[in-house]
Amino acid sequence: MAQRLATFLDGATRTLDVAIYDLRLEESPANTLMNSFASAVKRGVVVRLMFNQDHAQTIPVPPPPEIDWGFVERLRAAGVSVKPVPGVPDLMHHKYVVRDGLSVLTGSTNWTNDSWNREENVMLTIESTEIAADFALNFQGLWDKPVVATSGHFSAPWRSLGDGTRVRPYFCPGRSLKLVHAMSRSIASAERRIRVCSPVITSGPILGSLAEACAAQKVDIAGVYDATQMDEVQHQWAANGGSAWKIGAFKSVIAAARWGAKRSTPYAVGSVHDFMHAKILVADEYVYVGSFNLSHSGESNAENVIQVESQAIADICASYIDRVAARYGGAALPVTP
Repeated sequence: MAQRLATFLDGATRTLDVAIYDLRLEESPANTLMNSFASAVKRGVVVRLMFNQDHAQTIPVPPPPEIDWGFVERLRAAGVSVKPVPGVPDLMHHKYVVRDGLSVLTGSTNWTNDSWNREENVMLTIESTEIAADFALNFQGLWDKPVVATSGHFSAPWRSLGDGTRVRPYFCPGRSLKLVHAMSRSIASAERRIRVCSPVITSGPILGSLAEACAAQKVDIAGVYDATQMDEVQHQWAANGGSAWKIGAFKSVIAAARWGAKRSTPYAVGSVHDFMHAKILVADEYVYVGSFNLSHSGESNAENVIQVESQAIADICASYIDRVAARYGGAALPVTP
């Protein structure tokens, strides 16, 4: 993973804008990225790094970042401009890079050793000046005013890539309601399959649409989540009368479809981070992928999601979700004759 990311960074000729939630690298991966950033600055590339500084939640869903300030200072000394974004009360949860205003790397992957070696994550690159401009607008807004609540307040249209694939970015919190309702509509209108891959599933509209789709039993539904984090969430729901209905909805969803559930290590400072961390929703030929957990709290965070309309990409993502689900107790994959 470090080498793939370094290769993307090494391709920069003018600018690199990085927004990352958790930055904590050790040994070889740290040196690999440090060399890429230092080389970029020496080539005259303007490099900016933005990251989440604090965490407000008492129960770690998502787990709080543990920023390596020593690494940040090494980057600053090498000529990288750095800016912490206060994560109180909501998180700067992005994980993306905009390169030269031409391409974007984004997904669910934090920049930590555990993220790259112990967690399930997804990363994608998009070559598009229009998509890069959308992400650059989001980045510049947070850079100029590092307040999560004011970010992402613009609508990006559908864009066509060079091969005809249609993609559309969403940014939260500004367009979080549009995002969750788009996801809910895709679930409700699916005719063949729904695949879900998320550490937690707590967004009311999404959970409700999944429950209705499961009850209707008209499409093939399966997925995977992080069992440890969902246990913590259900304790929260039980203590909150307004959210108690979600317990029954969630139980009905996991009882009616094929689900894998990763029993990850409970969060503690200094503990292993081995969460099921990928974030993907597939509904027929539509794919949603990015930093956004399918969560209520995610609606208030600074997040990004790419919606993709592509049968081929949907097939790839659905196959990935099925493999991860099978790894953690979901139904076995069908055997190809």
